Amino acid sequence: MFKKLKITCDEATTICDKSQYKEASLFELIKLNFHFIGCKICRLYTKQNSKMSGLFKIKSLDCKDKNNCMSKADKEALKKQFEEIKR
Repeated sequence: MFKKLKITCDEATTICDKSQYKEASLFELIKLNFHFIGCKICRLYTKQNSKMSGLFKIKSLDCKDKNNCMSKADKEALKKQFEEIKR
């Protein structure tokens, strides 16, 4: 029974990544939690990965609110600089 629950660290990180996007099955989550009993490194990886994903979600929401486009005047000035470099 326990042989079916035993996974490698590579499999654990894959399941961790899948679980963050709600793509992991219930059996995969059980195997992952069973793996955590003996592997502190994968437990730490999962914790850090979740924290980083949360930070990137917050940052992406901030970036959507900002207009990151160049003005037409800036585009024209950059175009002139490129033309001068070509000469």
